[in-house]
Amino acid sequence: KSERVVVENEHWLVVVPYWETWPFQMLLLPRRHVLCLPDLTAQERDSLASIMKRLLTEYDKLFEVSFPYSMRWHGSYLKEDMSHLQLHAHYYPPLLRSATIHKFMVGYEMLANEQRDLTPEQSRVPQYAARGHTRPVREKCLAHANFK
Repeated sequence: KSERVVVENEHWLVVVPYWETWPFQMLLLPRRHVLCLPDLTAQERDSLASIMKRLLTEYDKLFEVSFPYSMRWHGSYLKEDMSHLQLHAHYYPPLLRSATIHKFMVGYEMLANEQRDLTPEQSRVPQYAARGHTRPVREKCLAHANFK
């Protein structure tokens, strides 16, 4: 759905996945079916660098700090037929409500069921609008997350 799109360009799309459990978790996807990074064209590699910079810049604006994150790629690197797979990357930032409050998964979250720490109502923080951010990543992420 387009309301889940955070940033995009000609070759890539960054969305808030409906299953997200980390605050501000993102999913980076190519617009065409690609199995692995070596299969990217030169243009796709260039625009990948561009979209990653845009996403990380938006993250940094969120709490006005250099935003920490973990990232991982998924794809196929096997020679056998894996055409059902789609190259994609996950971003997992540990910051929760501010630059000093981190999310730590422990106990039941690691072994049973994750906890969603923020509600859509908590995402409407007036100070972000005052800074001139019309629709910050925080609002995009949380307004469209599938909170239960």
